[in-house]
Amino acid sequence: MVTLGSTGIKVPQNGFGALPLQRVSMAEAEVILKKAYEGGMTFFDTARAYSDSEEKFGKALNGVRKNIFIATKTMAATPQEFEKDLETSLKMLKTDYIDIYQFHRAEKCFRPGDGTGMYECMEKAKKEGKILHIGITAHKIGIAKEAAESGHYETLQFPLSYISSERELELPQLCKEKNMGFIAMKALAGGLITNSKAAFSFMSQFDNVVPIWGIQRMKELSEWLSYMENPPEPDENFADFAKREKEVLTGDFCRGCSYCMPCPQGISINDCARMSLMVRRAPTAAWVSEHWQNEMKKIENCTGCGRCASKCPYSLDTPGLLRKNYEDYKKIISGEIKV
Repeated sequence: MVTLGSTGIKVPQNGFGALPLQRVSMAEAEVILKKAYEGGMTFFDTARAYSDSEEKFGKALNGVRKNIFIATKTMAATPQEFEKDLETSLKMLKTDYIDIYQFHRAEKCFRPGDGTGMYECMEKAKKEGKILHIGITAHKIGIAKEAAESGHYETLQFPLSYISSERELELPQLCKEKNMGFIAMKALAGGLITNSKAAFSFMSQFDNVVPIWGIQRMKELSEWLSYMENPPEPDENFADFAKREKEVLTGDFCRGCSYCMPCPQGISINDCARMSLMVRRAPTAAWVSEHWQNEMKKIENCTGCGRCASKCPYSLDTPGLLRKNYEDYKKIISGEIKV
């Protein structure tokens, strides 16, 4: 069990990430969520931005609300939008309180008295009992570090995996020192990490981190639930394995955070800019389908406007990365390159 800092929330180190649930039907989602709860998961993370994900939570887990912890998020930029998002989330989730309410994909660290009124919205909602704890999610390490050091947030949600940089790996310890809970998103690096045992065992070294695994299939859920009773731990080979993985998956690669979206030319940047890795590390057939061939062809319409690159928290040359992935992909489709 892991305690999320000053929140006092104690849950298994095995959380449910709901972003992928928006891709399945209401009936499928209900079965998956109920199975997750029955299997021992008690921490569930969703967001107002995840289309009907909150509604699916409300329908599936309403009957066990007191036994679980729900974290959701708002991308509101004004107090008016904040109020609207919060009331909508409460309604969709069929609850009168949210355990952790988070600023979603924060571009700045809101503080009391900063003139935006946003942090005051959190304080007001907490005073009214509509939320119990104040959190923040970020992809930019500068924002994450500022939030952790500010003393204004009870939880931080940030990408963490065994391919994270040394600077990123310092964040869980900083949060621990600040008595702040750490929620690990992108624990599979947006699908690029395919060894679930290694991903799970990596997390076990942190006693203040709860990973949220993006789940949309029963097979995936069953895999994570199997680790409840038999959690894998790092062995003597893990360090070498992680080092090799890191050599492949660091530097000039897209993490799929979607900060760059939407593209004016309709390019699915967050998938197309990492296609060379996905087609080799995930089941290949899914990524060479007619659908993805058409999606990759849209790269030909890229004007090089640079909007995507200017938004990238990892400072990638996104247009260049798209072109590089497209050239590689065409060779795979033609048979020139075998994967």
